[in-house]
Amino acid sequence: MRWKKTLQMADVHCEGEIGKVITGGVLDIPGKTMLDKMNYINEVDDSLRRLVVLEPRGCLQMSVNLLLPPTRPEAQAGFIVLQADKAHPMSGSNCICVVTALLELGIVPMQEPRTTVVLDTPAGLVTATADCEDGRCKRVSLDMVPAFVEQLDAVIETEAFGPIKADIAFGGVYYALIDVEQIGLTIAPENARALATHGVQLRGLINQQVSVSHPTLPSINEVAYVMFRNRVDDSTWQTCTTLPPGRVDRSPCGTGSSANLATLAARGKAVPGDRLTSRSTIGGEFKVELLGLTEVGGRAAVLPRVTGRAWVYGLHQIGVDPDDPLAAGFMLSDTWGDGF
Repeated sequence: MRWKKTLQMADVHCEGEIGKVITGGVLDIPGKTMLDKMNYINEVDDSLRRLVVLEPRGCLQMSVNLLLPPTRPEAQAGFIVLQADKAHPMSGSNCICVVTALLELGIVPMQEPRTTVVLDTPAGLVTATADCEDGRCKRVSLDMVPAFVEQLDAVIETEAFGPIKADIAFGGVYYALIDVEQIGLTIAPENARALATHGVQLRGLINQQVSVSHPTLPSINEVAYVMFRNRVDDSTWQTCTTLPPGRVDRSPCGTGSSANLATLAARGKAVPGDRLTSRSTIGGEFKVELLGLTEVGGRAAVLPRVTGRAWVYGLHQIGVDPDDPLAAGFMLSDTWGDGF
């Protein structure tokens, strides 16, 4: 074996959404804060992300979470979400995958019946409380970063659908939340390809027509995802987050559900103590609770708690041969879609 790089990874999924966790092989990334480290990946050296996410070692329908030493003393671990387009500051499903891997692999000691893990993310500190039994992490509740609304009912001009309305909100990353009936579809497995294609196209239009900038983290300054939504009843929402270059989130999406909660609070349709259910395209569910109200940079914000489940299903090691011509990774439109 003559690999020039070796990485150990845990295979984990959260309600069907794959969030692999790099547990060994990366000592650290330059930067004083986790946000600095994410920006380094996106702006200086993208080779690690491409190595683990793109073909032939990666695939479209997954994320990879990079475990790092925390930059803040309150946290036990830090992590950055690596996806097909770039590194992102936060993801609820990936955070649940990370906590499950940390506890079930013994990286952070598990305490039964409940273990608290504080994670350092580029979006801020996230406190996770895991219910544990017989060595198993049965569910994880995340006290998410504050979520807030940027715009309600922003009008987006589109060629395919005419003018549509989108709520622009932050839940760990920026989302455009669009009621799915505006594009003539339902949230269902058979519509996943069409939803993914439309979501990626709309994201491009929205970032041309709407400007965003986090009031205290100004380098977070674009709409990362389009989430289609459908209200099932007073407390249940169907959600379908679309991710570049063209796929749908298999999980109910924690950061998107937090952003949706912020829009409900802004409209007076959710108050502290309310509990909602977010249901994914394939039927997985997160519980979403409005813990309280706060502010971010002078903006009204909510404190969400998101609860979900993850499962470790494998362990593996990858490496790079010095002569491998595909070490930088690649995409093809047959799988990755037109958005690649």
